[in-house]
Amino acid sequence: MKKPAMQTENRLILTNMRFRLGQLAATPGALAALAEQGKTPQEFVQRHASCDWSDMDTEDATANTLALLTGARIFSSFNLPQGGKVWVITEADRSSTTLLLPEDY
Repeated sequence: MKKPAMQTENRLILTNMRFRLGQLAATPGALAALAEQGKTPQEFVQRHASCDWSDMDTEDATANTLALLTGARIFSSFNLPQGGKVWVITEADRSSTTLLLPEDY
């Protein structure tokens, strides 16, 4: 069986991280949707961890910026190229980050 795309030797390699992600997880639905579109989980976790909220409205992006200062939950939503969205959520205590589809929530 093929290893999940977000792991390399059981480690996710990220650069320019602006906050701690904690334990990483992804729902089967999100992994399948990304594979169908030729995308990897790492791409979206990297964007989330580097504070790329360009697919989000101003209010949500501002809430994430505030969450960096206050320790609240950080939520990212990314548009997929062939339609649909994927979410990345880091819990307030920074213990875990989950990649999921909106319908998985």
